[in-house]
Amino acid sequence: MRTASMCTASTVRGTHTFKIAGFSLHRGLGVGNFIPSATFDIGGYLWRVLFYPDGEMEMENGDHASVFLDLVSKATEVRALFEVRLVDQTNKLPPSVVLSQKTPYVFNNTEHSNSVGDDFLQPLGYLLDDSLVLECDVTVLTESKVTLTATTFDIQVPPSDLGEHFRELLEKEEEADVLFDVEGVVFPAHKIVVAGRSPVFKAQLFGPMSDRTRRHITIEDMQPAVFRALLHFIYTDSLPSMEKLDGDEGKEMIKHLLVAADRYAMERMKVMCESILCKSLDVENATATLALADQHHCSNLRDACLEFITSPDRMDDVMASQGYTHLKRSCPSIVIDVFEGAKRSRKI
Repeated sequence: MRTASMCTASTVRGTHTFKIAGFSLHRGLGVGNFIPSATFDIGGYLWRVLFYPDGEMEMENGDHASVFLDLVSKATEVRALFEVRLVDQTNKLPPSVVLSQKTPYVFNNTEHSNSVGDDFLQPLGYLLDDSLVLECDVTVLTESKVTLTATTFDIQVPPSDLGEHFRELLEKEEEADVLFDVEGVVFPAHKIVVAGRSPVFKAQLFGPMSDRTRRHITIEDMQPAVFRALLHFIYTDSLPSMEKLDGDEGKEMIKHLLVAADRYAMERMKVMCESILCKSLDVENATATLALADQHHCSNLRDACLEFITSPDRMDDVMASQGYTHLKRSCPSIVIDVFEGAKRSRKI
């Protein structure tokens, strides 16, 4: 089982508007003296705005005022965000923020000051008919809430056994409706399965020129072991185990399977064979593998062979091999590609 939870901060927000009429009459009240707003409740706590017409402290430039946010509630601790701004009553000027706290501030009038404030230039530009409007936003942070957001149960899904079922279908020969004759060895199979995996078999079995009632098909130029492996791939989408074959026999089987895959247009099988041959390249087999790749349009394998052969640390050994001599006689065009590749690698 897997669970998930989420912690969210709960908040309560409120706004109080404080209008000071007869602003000029309050000037001269004296440094450190303030005008309080009415007490207001936000988040279950009492607050007020304190406005100092002549500033809260003596300044070198006396043309300052101050504003404070004061926690009135006693013997308590509150975490809050706040903003106090001057409001233009004609709506021509943007609000001017004179006090702001964007991260939680702790008001604790049992241990610390229960108010916080700041100084600012006299707000003469925000006066209208000798009155000033202050707007105070307070956001109180209440207890965080933790909620369970998700519960999921893990049920292990077994791996696909589709290939195993089709392998049994092939081996048990149940409902087989076509027989493939390969050098006298007969392989029962199912037309719909074979046709579904190979466009070549599909055309041969169900195409407009095919005889749909035909049950016997002879496969020319292929060994029975190779055709058996081909059928295994058709039914299971995997190559058969080659543990019983030694190294060279295994490589030869893969080459035959690549030819069969190309013959029956089975691209995934063809690429799998390319990948295996690419990892088994050596000085003796590189040129023969290159010729095979070129003949059956295996571009990835062909490029890998060329890169292997033209490597400066092994090119001389490859060119001295019997395989390279045979390649020059049978596929002279490939030899040209080899030399071109060698030139490019030396430039690099």
